[in-house]
Amino acid sequence: MSATVTSPRYLTDDWHDTEQTFEVVSPATGAALGSAADCGETEAKAAVDIAWSAFEHWREVSAFERSATLRRWHGLIMANQDELGRLMAREMGKPIREGRGEAAYAAGFVEWYADEAKRVYGTWFPSHLPGKRLLAIKQPVGPAFAITPWNFPAAMLTRKAAPALAAGCPMIVKPAKQTPFTALRLAELWLEAGGPPGTLQVLTSFKPASVTGVMMADPRIRKLSFTGSTEVGKMLYRQAADTVKRLSLELGGHAPYLVFDDADLDRAVAQVVACKFRNAGQTCVCTNRVYVQDGIFEAFVERFAAAVEALEVGDPLDDGTDIGPLVDGAGLAKVMEHVDEAVAKGATVVTGGRASGGLFYPPTVLTDVTNDMAIMHEETFGPVAPLVRFGTEAEAIEQANDTPYGLAAYLYTRDLARAIRVSEALEYGLVGVNDGVPAAPYAPFGGVKESGIGREGGPWGIEEYLEVKYVSFKLD
Repeated sequence: MSATVTSPRYLTDDWHDTEQTFEVVSPATGAALGSAADCGETEAKAAVDIAWSAFEHWREVSAFERSATLRRWHGLIMANQDELGRLMAREMGKPIREGRGEAAYAAGFVEWYADEAKRVYGTWFPSHLPGKRLLAIKQPVGPAFAITPWNFPAAMLTRKAAPALAAGCPMIVKPAKQTPFTALRLAELWLEAGGPPGTLQVLTSFKPASVTGVMMADPRIRKLSFTGSTEVGKMLYRQAADTVKRLSLELGGHAPYLVFDDADLDRAVAQVVACKFRNAGQTCVCTNRVYVQDGIFEAFVERFAAAVEALEVGDPLDDGTDIGPLVDGAGLAKVMEHVDEAVAKGATVVTGGRASGGLFYPPTVLTDVTNDMAIMHEETFGPVAPLVRFGTEAEAIEQANDTPYGLAAYLYTRDLARAIRVSEALEYGLVGVNDGVPAAPYAPFGGVKESGIGREGGPWGIEEYLEVKYVSFKLD
């Protein structure tokens, strides 16, 4: 295992040791994994100075050279795929099969933006005057700051850092306190790939406000990319106004999954299970509400419950595990609270429904769910699937859109016209049609309404790190 996991270090222009540390604990076993550096204002201020200095150099490096460095980084991530998967299993309890998959997904962003670095094109455009030539060019916005979540500690880092680095923007990353080691290892691989010092910095912290406050107040940090709760995102949105920073905010979700009565039941069940129970339901795009049309409701419940009961709960380091632990006590408490409140108000537990020790909660299916229950309005972030009947297509759309959130939504139907109508009517940034896991490095990812602004992934992702400059030439 890398030295960054066993010694409390952080990365700016070089690795630094510190006596200020916090302990990182395995959610599966409760055992300490090691200590991480607890960075604060002093380290943050130094990081901004270093990022600005790095920007003056990195922006001048050719797109082809930046591309080559990213491509080497991609190769190193893939070469260390198993190690990264194991690290995520230990840090946040993600089943190791999913962890390996996430490492490949993370590498996919790096590979994509290695190519996008060479596609940042300018445009000559016509003038109404014969003696003028007009040009629009794209340039890097400047140093960027990213706050990454614990549920995808590798992929969310590369989804933000790869386009920034490709565009010529140094990035400072503040990873979640639960998963600092994955971020540090990725940064270590960036340096091994030949990434210049200061272009990718990682400040781990147990008191993130002290780091974030410095970044938000300094006008040299030109861009913020945040993945996390809507509550924190709104606060950062307000803070960004003082220095008018560019923003990408991927915030909370409450994804519906609409299963229509023409669905292939076995395939629909498999897609909803994959969507709902990936990472023990701890993803921002997991379905939180499953709406099933009247005509197939009972049959769907029966097959869905059987598929859920077949999921293996256990050690995330075991290749046979489907469901690992919740990330921490607060996460477990919220899942228990949502289920207990629903049951108290009349919901029926079809399977699961009771904590199984430690931070483990079995995959749970609820029926007789009503709209006055918290689980129908708040993001549970756990392995609980409430199943709700609906009658008509219009009713399903209305219920699906009845939320301030708009990140991801899903539907299953074999009717092409319905698929088009419903996907267009759903007020979400991402819609999966017969597809419970639609995200890809080359596709746009982001929400509408209170689920955020901006897009990450694909050609849209690098645009978030570029400014357009207009140049007018007067010919004499």
